[in-house]
Amino acid sequence: MRPGKRLGLWLLMLPWAAFLLMLPLFPDQAIAAALRGVAIWWEVLFPALLPFFIIAELLLGIGLVHLIGSLFDPMMKPLFRVPGYGGFIMAMGFASGYPIGARLTAQLWEERLINREEGERLVAFTTSSDPIFLIGAVCVGFFHDPSLAVVLAAAHYGGGVLVGLGMRFHGGAAASSHALPESRARTRTIRLWPYLKRAVQEMHRARIADGRPLARLLQDAIQTGLKLVFIIGGLVVFISVLLELLTVTGGMHMLYFAAQETMGLLGLPASLSEALVNGLFEVTLGAKAAGAPHAGGMLIHQAAIAAFVLSWAGLSVHAQIVSLLTRTNLRYTPFLAARLAHGILSLLLVYLLWKPLEPLRLAAGQAVAAASGGPFAPAQMAVAVVPLLFLFGLLVIPVLYICYLALRGIIRIIRAVRPNRPDFDND
Repeated sequence: MRPGKRLGLWLLMLPWAAFLLMLPLFPDQAIAAALRGVAIWWEVLFPALLPFFIIAELLLGIGLVHLIGSLFDPMMKPLFRVPGYGGFIMAMGFASGYPIGARLTAQLWEERLINREEGERLVAFTTSSDPIFLIGAVCVGFFHDPSLAVVLAAAHYGGGVLVGLGMRFHGGAAASSHALPESRARTRTIRLWPYLKRAVQEMHRARIADGRPLARLLQDAIQTGLKLVFIIGGLVVFISVLLELLTVTGGMHMLYFAAQETMGLLGLPASLSEALVNGLFEVTLGAKAAGAPHAGGMLIHQAAIAAFVLSWAGLSVHAQIVSLLTRTNLRYTPFLAARLAHGILSLLLVYLLWKPLEPLRLAAGQAVAAASGGPFAPAQMAVAVVPLLFLFGLLVIPVLYICYLALRGIIRIIRAVRPNRPDFDND
């Protein structure tokens, strides 16, 4: 083994050795943290993720993903430089939250429907929070202000779309897609009936190629979903114990101090440093600290930090994503850069959209207050938003494509009507 690799191996082993040594030194704190992690997994993640994992596997098996992929392929390629399957993954990522997008991306890579660069682009912008957590937990539970969901959702999901548009430049010009089937190759001229017919044929071919009866498909979907949920549960427990050990040994206080100095230089309230540092590790802890009454600072600053935490997603979610991508050749570095960019963009969008969206936010607050005495509580309304956000994820693609075509047409007109400059040198 070369000296450089040997040194890197030792540097990698030292933190794990320190972690193992701290476990017997602080057994009570470690067990309590592990139980908290199990409670979070059982009460929040298990019921929230398992249905979406099962539904995603079923939709892949029956070929619906291929149907949507065929429909959206002419739009997703010029916008995000990914196949049309990315439209379905984008909508599922918005509606069901992390790490569903990574799971679907890994499945497409295993079926050789996308290459490495396309997979890295997809994971980068389809990893987002689900509306139940954003509205029900963060806005209602932590901030006690349902109207804040208007700004947070616009900043979070809008930032995700901007990251997707930026990630189209990832991989360079040589990173092209795998060859498309002939039925999806012609995207210049789209006639409605043949276009829909080809999409249905793609779905039928995918269903025939899968070949499993529905009972077997459901059984496999449940088994796969349970396996993935248990892996995520183990990662949540590990991160919970790690955070507790860092707290009792004083490591978190050092990070708080560094965050306070950095936020002071950026003009942000130093009192929100705890929310920022906790959010770097775990999204729930960071969002809860940002919405706490003792966090200090104006509401706009608290919302901006919460938007950053939701978009960064925390190292706990990062570990979940990496575990889902272990069977692929997708790299973690592009995902890490995209999470950081998404966090910064969401933070900036909160400040940019705060005033323009204030009338809508106030109207939403009044509507929620009026409905709170009726059959719909804010948490139940968050559940009702899930299918709407799935449709939003699908509808935003043609809207962006129309804007893309309009911009391209304007550029062509300008180039066509631009008069030739006279050559004054010959006069």
